[in-house]
Amino acid sequence: MNTLVLPDRRGGLRKNLAAVNWWLVIFLSLLAATGVATLYSVADGSWTPWALNHIMRYALGLMILMIAAFIPLRFWLSMSYPAYFFSLGLLALVPVIGEINMGAQRWIVIGGFQLQPSEIMKVALVMALARYYHGLDFKRVSNPIYLVIPLAMISLPVALVFLQPDLGTAILLGLSGIVVILLAGLSWRIVVVGAILGLMGVVTVIQLDLIKPYQIERITSFTNPEADPLGAGYHLAQSKIAIGSGGVTGKGYMNGTQSQLDFLPEMHTDFIFTIFGEEFGFFGTIALLGLYLVVFLIGTNIAMKAKSHYGRLVTMGICITFISYVLINTGMVMGLAPVVGVPLPLVSYGGTVMLTMMAAFGLVMSTWINRDQDTLRTSMSYYGRIN
Repeated sequence: MNTLVLPDRRGGLRKNLAAVNWWLVIFLSLLAATGVATLYSVADGSWTPWALNHIMRYALGLMILMIAAFIPLRFWLSMSYPAYFFSLGLLALVPVIGEINMGAQRWIVIGGFQLQPSEIMKVALVMALARYYHGLDFKRVSNPIYLVIPLAMISLPVALVFLQPDLGTAILLGLSGIVVILLAGLSWRIVVVGAILGLMGVVTVIQLDLIKPYQIERITSFTNPEADPLGAGYHLAQSKIAIGSGGVTGKGYMNGTQSQLDFLPEMHTDFIFTIFGEEFGFFGTIALLGLYLVVFLIGTNIAMKAKSHYGRLVTMGICITFISYVLINTGMVMGLAPVVGVPLPLVSYGGTVMLTMMAAFGLVMSTWINRDQDTLRTSMSYYGRIN
Protein backbone atom coordinates (compact mmCIF):
# COMPACT_ATOMS: atom_id res chain seq x y z
CA MET A 1 0.00 0.00 0.00
CA ASN A 2 2.91 2.37 0.71
CA THR A 3 5.34 1.50 -2.09
CA LEU A 4 4.42 4.42 -4.36
CA VAL A 5 7.18 6.85 -5.33
CA LEU A 6 7.32 10.57 -4.76
CA PRO A 7 6.48 12.84 -7.69
CA ASP A 8 9.17 14.32 -9.91
CA ARG A 9 7.87 17.80 -10.71
CA ARG A 10 10.18 17.87 -13.74
CA GLY A 11 8.59 14.68 -14.98
CA GLY A 12 5.29 14.14 -16.66
CA LEU A 13 1.76 13.52 -15.52
CA ARG A 14 2.43 9.80 -15.18
CA LYS A 15 5.02 10.27 -12.46
CA ASN A 16 2.84 12.73 -10.60
CA LEU A 17 -0.14 10.40 -10.67
CA ALA A 18 2.09 7.58 -9.46
CA ALA A 19 2.68 9.59 -6.30
CA VAL A 20 -1.01 9.60 -5.39
CA ASN A 21 -2.16 7.25 -2.65
CA TRP A 22 -4.75 5.49 -4.79
CA TRP A 23 -5.93 3.35 -1.90
CA LEU A 24 -7.30 6.48 -0.29
CA VAL A 25 -9.03 7.52 -3.51
CA ILE A 26 -10.51 4.04 -3.99
CA PHE A 27 -12.03 3.82 -0.52
CA LEU A 28 -13.37 7.38 -0.65
CA SER A 29 -14.98 6.46 -3.98
CA LEU A 30 -16.53 3.34 -2.47
CA LEU A 31 -18.10 5.45 0.26
CA ALA A 32 -19.48 7.92 -2.28
CA ALA A 33 -20.82 5.03 -4.39
CA THR A 34 -22.59 3.68 -1.31
CA GLY A 35 -24.16 7.09 -0.88
CA VAL A 36 -25.35 7.14 -4.49
CA ALA A 37 -26.92 3.68 -4.19
CA THR A 38 -28.67 4.55 -0.93
CA LEU A 39 -29.94 7.89 -2.21
CA TYR A 40 -31.29 6.11 -5.31
CA SER A 41 -33.18 3.76 -2.99
CA VAL A 42 -34.48 6.61 -0.81
CA ALA A 43 -35.92 8.25 -3.95
CA ASP A 44 -37.76 5.00 -4.74
CA GLY A 45 -35.57 4.09 -7.71
CA SER A 46 -35.04 7.57 -9.12
CA TRP A 47 -31.78 9.36 -9.93
CA THR A 48 -33.40 12.62 -8.95
CA PRO A 49 -33.43 14.63 -6.79
CA TRP A 50 -30.42 13.28 -4.90
CA ALA A 51 -28.41 10.42 -6.45
CA LEU A 52 -27.37 12.17 -9.67
CA ASN A 53 -26.43 15.35 -7.83
CA HIS A 54 -24.39 13.25 -5.41
CA ILE A 55 -22.40 11.78 -8.31
CA MET A 56 -21.70 15.19 -9.83
CA ARG A 57 -20.67 16.64 -6.49
CA TYR A 58 -18.31 13.79 -5.80
CA ALA A 59 -16.76 14.18 -9.26
CA LEU A 60 -16.19 17.86 -8.55
CA GLY A 61 -14.88 17.00 -5.09
CA LEU A 62 -12.42 14.50 -6.57
CA MET A 63 -11.09 17.20 -8.89
CA ILE A 64 -10.66 19.52 -5.90
CA LEU A 65 -8.85 16.74 -4.02
CA MET A 66 -6.39 16.19 -6.88
CA ILE A 67 -5.72 19.89 -7.33
CA ALA A 68 -5.13 20.36 -3.59
CA ALA A 69 -2.92 17.26 -3.50
CA PHE A 70 -0.36 18.65 -5.95
CA ILE A 71 -0.12 22.05 -4.31
CA PRO A 72 2.96 22.06 -2.02
CA LEU A 73 2.19 21.58 1.65
CA ARG A 74 4.14 24.73 2.48
CA PHE A 75 1.53 26.72 0.53
CA TRP A 76 -1.28 25.28 2.69
CA LEU A 77 0.82 26.15 5.73
CA SER A 78 1.00 29.79 4.63
CA MET A 79 -2.74 29.87 3.84
CA SER A 80 -3.92 28.38 7.13
CA TYR A 81 -4.56 31.62 9.00
CA PRO A 82 -6.18 33.37 6.00
CA ALA A 83 -8.48 30.36 5.53
CA TYR A 84 -9.48 30.53 9.19
CA PHE A 85 -10.29 34.25 9.18
CA PHE A 86 -12.12 33.96 5.86
CA SER A 87 -14.28 31.17 7.31
CA LEU A 88 -14.83 33.18 10.49
CA GLY A 89 -15.99 36.11 8.37
CA LEU A 90 -18.48 33.88 6.55
CA LEU A 91 -19.82 32.65 9.88
CA ALA A 92 -20.25 36.21 11.06
CA LEU A 93 -22.26 36.97 7.90
CA VAL A 94 -24.73 34.13 8.51
CA PRO A 95 -26.90 36.05 11.04
CA VAL A 96 -26.93 39.04 8.65
CA ILE A 97 -27.63 37.52 5.22
CA GLY A 98 -28.08 33.85 6.00
CA GLU A 99 -31.08 31.89 4.78
CA ILE A 100 -33.44 30.44 7.38
CA ASN A 101 -34.38 26.82 6.80
CA MET A 102 -36.24 24.54 9.26
CA GLY A 103 -35.89 27.10 12.04
CA ALA A 104 -32.12 27.49 11.72
CA GLN A 105 -30.02 30.14 10.01
CA ARG A 106 -26.98 28.23 8.77
CA TRP A 107 -26.67 28.84 5.02
CA ILE A 108 -25.54 31.63 2.71
CA VAL A 109 -26.91 31.51 -0.83
CA ILE A 110 -24.25 32.35 -3.44
CA GLY A 111 -25.20 32.05 -7.09
CA GLY A 112 -28.02 29.67 -6.33
CA PHE A 113 -25.72 27.40 -4.27
CA GLN A 114 -26.36 26.97 -0.54
CA LEU A 115 -23.07 27.40 1.27
CA GLN A 116 -22.77 26.28 4.89
CA PRO A 117 -19.81 28.21 6.37
CA SER A 118 -19.65 25.99 9.46
CA GLU A 119 -18.56 23.05 7.28
CA ILE A 120 -15.73 25.10 5.78
CA MET A 121 -14.68 26.15 9.29
CA LYS A 122 -14.21 22.50 10.30
CA VAL A 123 -11.27 22.27 7.91
CA ALA A 124 -10.02 25.83 8.37
CA LEU A 125 -9.89 25.45 12.17
CA VAL A 126 -7.78 22.30 11.92
CA MET A 127 -5.44 24.05 9.47
CA ALA A 128 -5.05 27.12 11.68
CA LEU A 129 -4.39 25.14 14.85
CA ALA A 130 -1.88 22.93 13.03
CA ARG A 131 -0.15 26.09 11.78
CA TYR A 132 -0.03 27.54 15.30
CA TYR A 133 1.52 24.45 16.85
CA HIS A 134 3.83 23.91 13.90
CA GLY A 135 5.67 27.09 14.85
CA LEU A 136 5.48 26.61 18.63
CA ASP A 137 8.27 25.10 20.69
CA PHE A 138 7.18 21.80 22.23
CA LYS A 139 8.11 23.01 25.72
CA ARG A 140 5.54 25.78 25.43
CA VAL A 141 2.62 23.58 24.36
CA SER A 142 1.45 23.01 27.95
CA ASN A 143 2.16 26.54 29.09
CA PRO A 144 -1.24 28.10 29.94
CA ILE A 145 -0.18 31.39 28.32
CA TYR A 146 0.18 29.69 24.95
CA LEU A 147 -3.24 28.06 25.30
CA VAL A 148 -5.09 31.37 25.17
CA ILE A 149 -4.81 31.82 21.40
CA PRO A 150 -5.84 28.28 20.34
CA LEU A 151 -8.74 28.23 22.82
CA ALA A 152 -9.92 31.58 21.45
CA MET A 153 -9.59 30.22 17.91
CA ILE A 154 -11.87 27.33 18.88
CA SER A 155 -14.34 29.32 21.00
CA LEU A 156 -15.18 31.99 18.41
CA PRO A 157 -16.52 29.68 15.67
CA VAL A 158 -18.12 27.33 18.20
CA ALA A 159 -20.09 30.24 19.66
CA LEU A 160 -21.16 31.52 16.24
CA VAL A 161 -22.30 28.05 15.12
CA PHE A 162 -24.07 27.37 18.42
CA LEU A 163 -26.12 30.55 17.99
CA GLN A 164 -27.36 29.55 14.51
CA PRO A 165 -28.41 27.18 16.22
CA ASP A 166 -26.44 24.08 15.16
CA LEU A 167 -25.52 22.08 18.25
CA GLY A 168 -24.10 19.09 16.36
CA THR A 169 -21.65 21.11 14.27
CA ALA A 170 -20.66 23.19 17.30
CA ILE A 171 -19.80 19.99 19.16
CA LEU A 172 -17.77 18.69 16.20
CA LEU A 173 -15.86 21.96 15.88
CA GLY A 174 -14.97 21.96 19.56
CA LEU A 175 -14.00 18.29 19.48
CA SER A 176 -11.80 18.69 16.40
CA GLY A 177 -10.01 21.69 17.87
CA ILE A 178 -9.36 20.05 21.21
CA VAL A 179 -8.03 16.93 19.49
CA VAL A 180 -5.45 18.97 17.56
CA ILE A 181 -4.29 20.58 20.82
CA LEU A 182 -4.00 17.12 22.42
CA LEU A 183 -2.04 15.77 19.46
CA ALA A 184 0.34 18.72 19.73
CA GLY A 185 1.41 17.32 23.11
CA LEU A 186 -0.74 19.00 25.74
CA SER A 187 -0.14 17.76 29.30
CA TRP A 188 -2.82 15.41 30.63
CA ARG A 189 -3.01 17.42 33.87
CA ILE A 190 -4.26 20.39 31.87
CA VAL A 191 -6.65 18.07 30.02
CA VAL A 192 -8.23 16.95 33.31
CA VAL A 193 -8.59 20.53 34.55
CA GLY A 194 -10.02 21.54 31.18
CA ALA A 195 -12.55 18.70 31.26
CA ILE A 196 -13.77 19.81 34.69
CA LEU A 197 -14.07 23.43 33.57
CA GLY A 198 -15.85 22.31 30.39
CA LEU A 199 -18.38 20.33 32.39
CA MET A 200 -18.99 23.34 34.61
CA GLY A 201 -19.48 25.43 31.48
CA VAL A 202 -22.09 23.03 30.12
CA VAL A 203 -24.00 23.16 33.40
CA THR A 204 -23.86 26.97 33.34
CA VAL A 205 -25.15 27.10 29.75
CA ILE A 206 -28.10 24.89 30.69
CA GLN A 207 -28.88 26.90 33.83
CA LEU A 208 -28.84 30.17 31.86
CA ASP A 209 -31.29 28.68 29.33
CA LEU A 210 -28.88 29.27 26.45
CA ILE A 211 -29.86 25.89 24.97
CA LYS A 212 -33.23 25.91 23.27
CA PRO A 213 -35.92 23.57 24.65
CA TYR A 214 -35.97 21.37 21.55
CA GLN A 215 -32.20 20.93 21.79
CA ILE A 216 -32.53 19.76 25.39
CA GLU A 217 -35.26 17.34 24.28
CA ARG A 218 -32.96 15.97 21.60
CA ILE A 219 -30.16 15.46 24.09
CA THR A 220 -32.32 13.78 26.73
CA SER A 221 -34.77 11.82 24.56
CA PHE A 222 -32.12 9.35 23.35
CA THR A 223 -31.99 7.82 26.85
CA ASN A 224 -35.68 6.89 26.69
CA PRO A 225 -37.30 7.68 23.31
CA GLU A 226 -40.30 5.49 24.21
CA ALA A 227 -41.32 8.04 26.86
CA ASP A 228 -42.53 10.34 24.07
CA PRO A 229 -42.81 8.13 20.98
CA LEU A 230 -44.91 10.62 19.02
CA GLY A 231 -42.94 13.71 20.06
CA ALA A 232 -39.28 14.19 20.93
CA GLY A 233 -38.53 10.46 20.74
CA TYR A 234 -40.30 9.81 17.43
CA HIS A 235 -37.31 10.08 15.10
CA LEU A 236 -35.08 7.90 17.24
CA ALA A 237 -37.80 5.32 17.89
CA GLN A 238 -38.48 4.92 14.16
CA SER A 239 -34.77 4.73 13.43
CA LYS A 240 -34.22 1.94 15.96
CA ILE A 241 -37.23 0.04 14.57
CA ALA A 242 -35.81 0.29 11.04
CA ILE A 243 -32.29 -0.83 11.98
CA GLY A 244 -33.62 -3.65 14.16
CA SER A 245 -35.97 -4.88 11.43
CA GLY A 246 -32.99 -5.24 9.09
CA GLY A 247 -31.73 -8.15 11.16
CA VAL A 248 -28.51 -9.88 10.17
CA THR A 249 -28.70 -9.70 6.39
CA GLY A 250 -31.28 -6.95 5.79
CA LYS A 251 -34.54 -6.81 3.90
CA GLY A 252 -32.83 -6.33 0.55
CA TYR A 253 -31.99 -3.35 -1.61
CA MET A 254 -34.93 -0.96 -1.98
CA ASN A 255 -37.12 -3.21 0.19
CA GLY A 256 -36.96 -1.25 3.44
CA THR A 257 -40.47 -0.69 4.76
CA GLN A 258 -39.68 2.12 7.20
CA SER A 259 -38.03 4.15 4.46
CA GLN A 260 -40.39 3.37 1.59
CA LEU A 261 -43.42 4.20 3.76
CA ASP A 262 -41.84 7.50 4.90
CA PHE A 263 -41.72 6.73 8.61
CA LEU A 264 -38.21 8.17 8.86
CA PRO A 265 -37.29 11.87 8.75
CA GLU A 266 -34.36 13.33 6.80
CA MET A 267 -33.71 9.97 5.11
CA HIS A 268 -31.29 11.47 2.59
CA THR A 269 -29.16 13.27 5.19
CA ASP A 270 -29.00 12.59 8.93
CA PHE A 271 -30.79 9.21 8.91
CA ILE A 272 -29.28 7.66 5.79
CA PHE A 273 -27.39 5.07 7.87
CA THR A 274 -30.77 3.84 9.11
CA ILE A 275 -31.92 3.23 5.53
CA PHE A 276 -28.73 1.33 4.74
CA GLY A 277 -29.04 -0.74 7.92
CA GLU A 278 -32.62 -1.73 7.20
CA GLU A 279 -31.80 -2.84 3.66
CA PHE A 280 -28.44 -4.55 4.27
CA GLY A 281 -28.66 -5.58 7.92
CA PHE A 282 -25.90 -6.12 10.43
CA PHE A 283 -23.36 -7.45 7.92
CA GLY A 284 -23.95 -4.53 5.60
CA THR A 285 -23.51 -1.90 8.29
CA ILE A 286 -20.33 -3.58 9.54
CA ALA A 287 -18.98 -3.51 5.97
CA LEU A 288 -19.81 0.20 5.66
CA LEU A 289 -18.19 1.01 9.00
CA GLY A 290 -15.20 -1.03 7.82
CA LEU A 291 -14.81 1.29 4.82
CA TYR A 292 -14.73 4.27 7.14
CA LEU A 293 -12.19 2.55 9.37
CA VAL A 294 -9.91 1.82 6.40
CA VAL A 295 -10.00 5.48 5.31
CA PHE A 296 -9.16 6.53 8.87
CA LEU A 297 -6.26 4.06 9.08
CA ILE A 298 -4.87 5.17 5.71
CA GLY A 299 -4.98 8.76 6.91
CA THR A 300 -3.32 7.84 10.20
CA ASN A 301 -0.58 6.01 8.31
CA ILE A 302 0.01 9.12 6.18
CA ALA A 303 0.30 11.26 9.30
CA MET A 304 2.82 8.87 10.87
CA LYS A 305 5.04 8.95 7.78
CA ALA A 306 5.05 12.75 7.45
CA LYS A 307 8.22 14.56 8.49
CA SER A 308 6.39 17.86 8.71
CA HIS A 309 4.81 18.63 12.08
CA TYR A 310 2.18 20.70 10.28
CA GLY A 311 1.43 17.79 7.96
CA ARG A 312 1.05 15.36 10.86
CA LEU A 313 -1.27 17.64 12.81
CA VAL A 314 -3.47 18.70 9.89
CA THR A 315 -3.80 15.11 8.65
CA MET A 316 -4.69 13.68 12.04
CA GLY A 317 -7.04 16.58 12.73
CA ILE A 318 -8.90 15.91 9.48
CA CYS A 319 -9.01 12.16 10.14
CA ILE A 320 -10.38 12.69 13.66
CA THR A 321 -13.01 15.11 12.31
CA PHE A 322 -13.95 12.57 9.64
CA ILE A 323 -14.31 9.64 12.04
CA SER A 324 -16.15 11.85 14.57
CA TYR A 325 -18.78 12.50 11.93
CA VAL A 326 -19.19 8.75 11.54
CA LEU A 327 -19.32 7.92 15.26
CA ILE A 328 -21.78 10.69 16.12
CA ASN A 329 -24.07 10.01 13.16
CA THR A 330 -24.21 6.24 13.58
CA GLY A 331 -24.43 6.59 17.36
CA MET A 332 -27.39 8.96 17.21
CA VAL A 333 -29.45 6.85 14.77
CA MET A 334 -28.86 3.75 16.92
CA GLY A 335 -29.82 5.51 20.15
CA LEU A 336 -26.28 5.61 21.53
CA ALA A 337 -25.95 9.39 21.27
CA PRO A 338 -28.27 12.42 21.16
CA VAL A 339 -29.85 13.34 17.81
CA VAL A 340 -27.87 16.47 16.96
CA GLY A 341 -28.10 16.61 13.16
CA VAL A 342 -24.71 15.37 11.93
CA PRO A 343 -24.51 13.89 8.40
CA LEU A 344 -22.68 10.69 7.42
CA PRO A 345 -19.64 11.86 5.42
CA LEU A 346 -19.65 11.11 1.67
CA VAL A 347 -22.82 9.05 2.04
CA SER A 348 -25.36 11.65 3.21
CA TYR A 349 -26.61 14.19 0.71
CA GLY A 350 -25.08 17.63 1.06
CA GLY A 351 -22.97 19.78 -1.24
CA THR A 352 -20.90 21.81 1.22
CA VAL A 353 -20.13 18.77 3.38
CA MET A 354 -19.05 16.74 0.34
CA LEU A 355 -16.81 19.40 -1.19
CA THR A 356 -15.16 20.51 2.05
CA MET A 357 -14.48 16.92 3.07
CA MET A 358 -12.89 16.16 -0.31
CA ALA A 359 -10.83 19.36 -0.08
CA ALA A 360 -9.72 18.23 3.38
CA PHE A 361 -8.56 14.90 1.99
CA GLY A 362 -6.73 16.87 -0.66
CA LEU A 363 -4.62 18.26 2.20
CA VAL A 364 -4.13 14.72 3.47
CA MET A 365 -2.99 13.68 0.00
CA SER A 366 -0.64 16.67 -0.18
CA THR A 367 0.87 15.51 3.10
CA TRP A 368 1.39 12.06 1.56
CA ILE A 369 3.00 13.39 -1.63
CA ASN A 370 5.26 15.71 0.38
CA ARG A 371 5.80 13.32 3.28
CA ASP A 372 9.61 13.44 3.05
CA GLN A 373 9.70 17.24 3.23
CA ASP A 374 10.16 19.23 6.41
CA THR A 375 7.69 22.09 5.93
CA LEU A 376 9.55 24.28 8.44
CA ARG A 377 12.66 24.38 6.23
CA THR A 378 10.92 24.57 2.87
CA SER A 379 8.50 27.26 4.01
CA MET A 380 11.39 29.46 5.14
CA SER A 381 13.16 29.15 1.80
CA TYR A 382 10.03 29.41 -0.35
CA TYR A 383 8.09 32.24 1.29
CA GLY A 384 10.62 33.75 3.62
CA ARG A 385 10.75 33.15 7.35
CA ILE A 386 7.14 32.57 8.46
CA ASN A 387 7.86 30.58 11.61
